[in-house]
Amino acid sequence: MSTLGMLRTWALALVLAWGALAGGTAVAQQLDRIQAISVVGNQRIEDSTILSYLRVAPGDRFDPERINDSLKSLYDTGLFADIRIGRDGNALVVSVVENPIVNRLAFEGNKRIKDDALEAEVQLHPRTVYTRTKVQQDAARLLEVYRRSGRFAATVEPKVISLDQNRVDLVFEINEGPLTGVRKIVFIGNHAFSDADLREAIQTKQTRWWRILSTSDNYDPDRLTADRELLRRFYLKNGYADFRVNSAVAELTPDRTDFYITFTIDEGERYRFGNINVESRLPELDPEAVSEDVLTEEEDWYDAEEVESTIQALTDAVGSLGYAFVDVKPKLDRDPETHTIAVDYQIEEGPRVYVERINIRGNVRTLDRVIRRNVALVEGDAFNSAKIRRSRKDINNLNFFSDVNITNDPGSAPDQTVINVDVTEKSTGEVTLGAGYSSTDGVIGSVGVRERNLLGRGQDLSVRLAASSRTLDLDLSFTEPYFLNRDLSAGFDVFNSEREFPESGFNRNTTGFTLRSGFPVTENITQTWNYTLRQVEIEALVGASKVIIQEDGKRLESVIGQSLFYDRLDNRRDPSKGHYIRFQTDFAGIGGDVHYLRNKLEAAKYFPIWDETVFSVQAEAGYIFGLKDEDILTSDRFFLGSQTFRGFAVAGLGPRDLSVDNSLGGNLMYKGTMELAFPIGLPNELGIKGRLFGIVGTVTQIDDNDPAIIDTGSLRASVGAGVSWTSPFGPLRLDFGYAVLKEDFDETENFTFTFGTFF
Repeated sequence: MSTLGMLRTWALALVLAWGALAGGTAVAQQLDRIQAISVVGNQRIEDSTILSYLRVAPGDRFDPERINDSLKSLYDTGLFADIRIGRDGNALVVSVVENPIVNRLAFEGNKRIKDDALEAEVQLHPRTVYTRTKVQQDAARLLEVYRRSGRFAATVEPKVISLDQNRVDLVFEINEGPLTGVRKIVFIGNHAFSDADLREAIQTKQTRWWRILSTSDNYDPDRLTADRELLRRFYLKNGYADFRVNSAVAELTPDRTDFYITFTIDEGERYRFGNINVESRLPELDPEAVSEDVLTEEEDWYDAEEVESTIQALTDAVGSLGYAFVDVKPKLDRDPETHTIAVDYQIEEGPRVYVERINIRGNVRTLDRVIRRNVALVEGDAFNSAKIRRSRKDINNLNFFSDVNITNDPGSAPDQTVINVDVTEKSTGEVTLGAGYSSTDGVIGSVGVRERNLLGRGQDLSVRLAASSRTLDLDLSFTEPYFLNRDLSAGFDVFNSEREFPESGFNRNTTGFTLRSGFPVTENITQTWNYTLRQVEIEALVGASKVIIQEDGKRLESVIGQSLFYDRLDNRRDPSKGHYIRFQTDFAGIGGDVHYLRNKLEAAKYFPIWDETVFSVQAEAGYIFGLKDEDILTSDRFFLGSQTFRGFAVAGLGPRDLSVDNSLGGNLMYKGTMELAFPIGLPNELGIKGRLFGIVGTVTQIDDNDPAIIDTGSLRASVGAGVSWTSPFGPLRLDFGYAVLKEDFDETENFTFTFGTFF
C-alpha cells in the first residue's frame, strides 16, 4: 500500500473514532438528565404545590447542589416532618412525611390567666400545621406571659395526642406556681438618701402583707427598667446632676419564689442653681416681660423638674404675647468647683409649622367632636408644643380613655404637620355601692348608677340613693359639658332629701330641682351659675324650741346662685402645694316664700415643708341676711361642729335655746384652721398620715330676741391630733379634738370618726 493510501486509511479511522466518541457522549448526557419527577407520601398537599418549591425540573441535569437547595426549600415551608429526594433511573423521587394538622388546642392548669389571653400569644391554632419548632416557641411565649405577670416559677409542658388522618390535639399543661415576689431591695453607693427613701421613689416594692391588693411587689423586668428612670428623676430633682445608675440586677432565689434586687448607683455631687438668666432672640420681646414666669431661683438646690416647668411656663407666657412660633432652650453651665449650675433660658423663634390636619384614632364609641374640642389647636393654626401638652392633659382629664397619645407627622409640605390623637377607650359606666360610718351620721350606705360618656357624646347621667341613720337622699343628675358647641357646661339635678336634726329639734324634707351652668373664665378661674326651686318642709319635733315651732310647715324657695373658683392646687383631693379661693352667693326672692342673700368666702394655702410634710392655712366666712325685713329660717343658717369644727359636737357651738337645749345656728360664721400633715414612719404607699390642727372661729347672730336664747358671739377654739388613711376600701379619718375656748352651754365632742368606701 502506498503512503498516500495509508494516510487515507488512518484519516478514515480517526473520523470514525471521533464520531463514535461524540455519539457516546450525547447518549451519556441524555442519560444524566431528569426525565420525570414523582412525589410520594403526601396526603393533603398537592403534587403541584410540592413541585413548585423544587429548584429542578424535568430536562435538568441531576445537579447535587440544586437538589440540595430543593431539599432546603421544602423544609423551609414548615409543612413536612421529613423529606428525602432520591433517584430512580432517570426519574427524581421526592418522598415526604407531612406535618400533622392541629385539631384542637387546649390549656390545662391555668387559673390566673384565661384561655383567651393565652391563645392570643401562641402561633398554633386549630387547622394550622403542627411543628416542633412552633411548639417550643409557643411554650416560651407562654412562660414569658407568666413572667410578665410575676410568676417566674411557672412551667409549661406541651402534650401531643395523635389522631387519625394525620391530626393531633395539642395540650399545654401549665403549672402557674406562686407569684414571684421581691424579698429585698438593696442600694449600693447611696449616701445622701437611705435605702428606705429610695424605695419610696421607685415603683417596685418589697413583698409585705399589706400589699395584698397591689402587684407592685411582684417582680417585673419592665418595671425595673422604669425604676432606673425614677431614681434618676429623684436625684435630679434633689440637685444631684451627675447621678447615674450603674446597674440594676435581679437575682432569683434558689427556691424560685422571690427576687433580690440590687441597684448600684453613683450619686455624684450636689449642685445649686447659679445665675438664672432669660435671653430673648425674638424681635421686640423684652425678657423682663416674662421674667416672673421663671420658677427657678439662685442658691436653691438644682431641680430638673423646675427647669422643665419653667420652660413650659415661658412657652405659654411668650405664646400669650402673640408669638406663635417659640422654642425655649435651657443652656446649662455646670461648675464642678463651686457645685453650681447656671441656667440661661434662651427664647428663640421656632420653626414655622402649621397644622394641616388633625386625625382622631382609636375611638370606637366616643364621637370625634368630643375629643377634638379638647384639642387646643385647629387646622391652620401655628403648631405649638405647649398646646399639644395641654391638649393631652385635657383629654386625659375627660376620664374616658385608658391611654392618650398625641404625635405629629410631616404634612404635604415642609411647613405642614399632621397631628395624630390616638386614644384607647375604657368603660365609663359605673354601678357603685357604698358603705361607711361617721360619728355624725352613723352607718352610711349608698347605691348609684352612672354613665360618664352617654352615647359617646361626653354627657354625664347619674342616679344615686344614699341613706344613713339621719339622712335619705335621692337625686338624678345630667350634665352636658359642651352646651351649644361652646366651652359651656349645662345640666340639671332633680332631688329629694330627708334629714333629721335632733340637736336643733326638727326634721327637714326638701324636694326640687336645680339648673346649672359653668364656664372657664381663665385657665385657673371657673364661674358657675345655678337656679334652684325647692319645697322645704320643716317638721318641729316634740319639745322643740319656740323658734322651730314657729317655722313648722312648708315653704317654697326660689334661689339663684353663683360660684367663682380660683384654683392653683397641685391636687384637689390631696393637695400639697398651691392655693384656692372660692366665693359663693345665693339670692332667694325671685318668687317663692323666702327672701335672703347669703355670701360665703373660703380660701386655703398649702406649703410643702419637706417630703410628705405639708402645712396648710384655711379660712372660711359666711353671712346671710333677710330681705324685706324677713327673719332667716333656722334651716338656712350656718352651723359648725363635729367634722366642720373638731372638738365640738354636731352644731355644738353658737346660739342656743337653753330652755330645750336646741342649737339654732347663726347668720354669721367665720373660722380659721391651721393643720400640719406629716408621715408617721410607715411606708408612704400606705397613705397613712398624722395630723396636728388648731381651729378658731364662731357662729353668731340670730333674728329672734327670745330671752331663752343665748348668743355670746365669743370666739371658740380647739386643738387636736388625728390620723388619716387612704385605704383600699376608702378614706378613713380619726381625730381627737379638745375645745380650749368654749362657752358653758356649748356641746363638745372629743372624737370624730369617718370611714367610707365605694366598690
